[in-house]
Amino acid sequence: MEILLIEDDEAVREFIREVLLGEGYFVSVAGNGNEGLAAIKSDPDIGMVITDIVMPEKEGIETIIEIKQGWPHIKILAISGGGRICAEDYLHIAMALGAGITLKKPFTRPELLGAVAELAGHESPDAKIPVFGDYPAVAEISGEVAV
Repeated sequence: MEILLIEDDEAVREFIREVLLGEGYFVSVAGNGNEGLAAIKSDPDIGMVITDIVMPEKEGIETIIEIKQGWPHIKILAISGGGRICAEDYLHIAMALGAGITLKKPFTRPELLGAVAELAGHESPDAKIPVFGDYPAVAEISGEVAV
């Protein structure tokens, strides 16, 4: 599943991107909601969006609304450190508008990966890739034990 990360803070965007790439996810990035929506329009393989809430040009709440209206199949993870109101309030609104999971900044690498895996519906990005045990002949040749 391709993940689109919409985050205006370059350091946070790079941290999240590197964590996800390190786990085998395919990640594209956008710096605000307008860029994110343009990316979704041009890439039908995006299945998940991780979006910050407080951003310039188009905030995450507006972005979530537009994603849910135009692409209801896309799963959304909303993240926020707060702004004019506290992060929990923003995240509560995001959840009510269609985010599947929310995370308050700062969060840890395991919290991020756990949220992404839960939202994706599997334990790891490799969950759909067959393992040796799925093919007894290959398992036998490779020395792996077929289960």
